[in-house]
Amino acid sequence: MTLLKKILYPLLVLFSCKEVKNKPGEILNSNMSIYEIKLKTINGKDLNLADFKGKKILVVNVASECGYTPQYKQLQELYNLKKQGLEIIGVPANNFGGQEPGNNNEIKNFCEKNYGVTFTLTEKVSVLGNDQHDLYKWLTDKSKNGWNDKSPDWNFCKYLVDENGNLLNFFSSSVSPLSEEIISKL
Repeated sequence: MTLLKKILYPLLVLFSCKEVKNKPGEILNSNMSIYEIKLKTINGKDLNLADFKGKKILVVNVASECGYTPQYKQLQELYNLKKQGLEIIGVPANNFGGQEPGNNNEIKNFCEKNYGVTFTLTEKVSVLGNDQHDLYKWLTDKSKNGWNDKSPDWNFCKYLVDENGNLLNFFSSSVSPLSEEIISKL
């Protein structure tokens, strides 16, 4: 390798990539932002994640017929407590045990009637497999989010994104939305 290549190549690599967090305190190169991902609300309206810049975002794959379904109540309580700096996005999905069989209207009515949900719900999507939604492709691919490759392994897995669009944490289904483990990150 010539001296010129030895000097220019590291500089080219250094200045050609965008920074995102790898894990707290580390940096990994990535070109994709969560704010670029297209979503629809449960009512079919466009949902622009960039509207939540400056807030933390808790993304949760939800289902109406799961043993963890009562977490809707805890998610709503958390939203009521922290909505000035936190957006919760519930993502209905039928990937685990067929536990979200309803259509968007049925899901919306179930959540409002049984849990008083006022936080954001998206349209029903897939969070795994060949038809995985782009949001979950980003959340579960470390080349896109900077560090995490953990996919949801059941309903009510939680992903916490910071105010600048960096993925901070993954929480399993069993972690309560009101747990100190989550509250301490807000």
